[in-house]
Formats: sequence, structure tokens, C-alpha cells
Amino acid sequence: MSENRRKRQDALKAVYGSLYTEVSRLVWEADPIRLIAIGAPDDDYDPEVSTLFPRLREAKSPDDVQWIVHEEFVHWFGAETAGPATHYTGVSEDIWEAWNKFRPNARFNASPDRQQRPR
Repeated sequence: MSENRRKRQDALKAVYGSLYTEVSRLVWEADPIRLIAIGAPDDDYDPEVSTLFPRLREAKSPDDVQWIVHEEFVHWFGAETAGPATHYTGVSEDIWEAWNKFRPNARFNASPDRQQRPR
């Protein structure tokens, strides 16, 4: 992992704290592209999780989270490997729930470093 990517992850972990850990766990448990199942390290989804956080603020529903999560996995792994958006329904609902538990207490100033894509 590059030093810049590691610094970015560390900054997100500092801003989001336990929410980062929770979302990472949720994605790990869902294992949407079966990396963990084939023996990848437990933190193998952390780069993808890190790209979700700057975009979660734009989400207004679990469907929006699903769109964001699927889009990031397509970005990282390609459409064929990522599979259909419907494959991300469960983990997206769980992320939405965790995000909403966190959001009332949130004070985050992390600026997105990925451009938002038009729908």
C-alpha cells in the first residue's frame, strides 16, 4: 500500500473513529467479491472502504448507499468482478444504519478527494 493511501486511511479513521471500524467489518463480513473467502488479509477491503466515506455524506437512503458502494467496487475491480448492484443490498442497508447512528454526533470536515459522479 502506498504511503499516501495509508495516510488517507489513517486520517479517515481519525475522523470517523468507530464508524470506520464498523463499516470495514460490515464489508468484510459481506465479502462482496469473495476476497476474504479466498484467504485475503482481513484489511483487504480497507482501500474500498476509504473511498466510501467521503461519498456517504451525499447518501439520502439505503439505495443511495448501494449505488455508492457498487460504484466504488466497479471502480476498484471492474464491472464483471463487482457484479450487479443488487449484490450489495444487504451490506448497503447495514452501512446506512451504521451511518445514521453515527451522523447525529458527527463533526467531520474530511473533504472528498474523489469527484462525485452524476447519476
